[in-house]
Amino acid sequence: MKALSAALQAHLDSGATTLCWCWRLTRRDGIELGFTDHDRDLVFDGTTFEAAAGFTATEIKDAVGLSVDNLDVEGALQSGRLEESQLAGGAFDEARIEIFRVNWQEPSQRVLMRYGSLGEVKRSGGAFTAEVRGLAHYLGQPKGRLYQFTCDADLGDARCGIALANPAFSGTGTVATAISGRSFTATGLSGFVADWFARGLATFTSGSNAGRAMEVKRHSLDAGIVTIELWQELGSAPAVGDAFLITAGCDKHLATCRDRFANVANFRGFPHMPGNDFVTSFARQG
Repeated sequence: MKALSAALQAHLDSGATTLCWCWRLTRRDGIELGFTDHDRDLVFDGTTFEAAAGFTATEIKDAVGLSVDNLDVEGALQSGRLEESQLAGGAFDEARIEIFRVNWQEPSQRVLMRYGSLGEVKRSGGAFTAEVRGLAHYLGQPKGRLYQFTCDADLGDARCGIALANPAFSGTGTVATAISGRSFTATGLSGFVADWFARGLATFTSGSNAGRAMEVKRHSLDAGIVTIELWQELGSAPAVGDAFLITAGCDKHLATCRDRFANVANFRGFPHMPGNDFVTSFARQG
């Protein structure tokens, strides 16, 4: 049940309402953006909610129990603060979203209708559709450690202990040729063997993608030419001369931890756990 202020309740009881929807997005980097379907900007809680007539929302679906409540928000990429390159680059992934019902004549009269996070975002031309997931969504995410063969630590974190700043595990490169939005050849990395940076992280330090990081899918070395392929496209296509920092990757297997990083003491998997053959085996008479 929503708790309404006396003033908002009186406005609703009047029979002639002036209501609109307001959405506030808080990205993981702390940047807040506000939008409203009203025809002029509104300001409350220190946030300016930009008028965006292209925004529409589906009906809010409620479910009994722990099912995930959701709705879709549709809009046009017409705001100077909401660019297609940002959506493509993952800037809004898992952004926190608050949805308000507001009396636009008196924004202090409002109620928070939904609180959740952005899920899948689909783009088509100059429009987008964003899935808004309820808080129950987080109850379906794995928490804690997993009992599995492979390591569940991230390479370079406190549990792993590897110092990725070590020159043996990181390098700096420059884009030599842009092949696609997520693939390019690079200079400065010829001293590393192929696949050294596969599953690692490439962070751009210059160009239009400066500050953006993306996981590496493939690292090849053929006749002295280094090719890097990322898992996803960046917000903008890599350009010749863009500089980046790249760190080694790990497939989280014990052999890799031992042979590549000499770090078996910090291996966080269970390589000797019994497999299916052991579980289904039975004693035989000799």
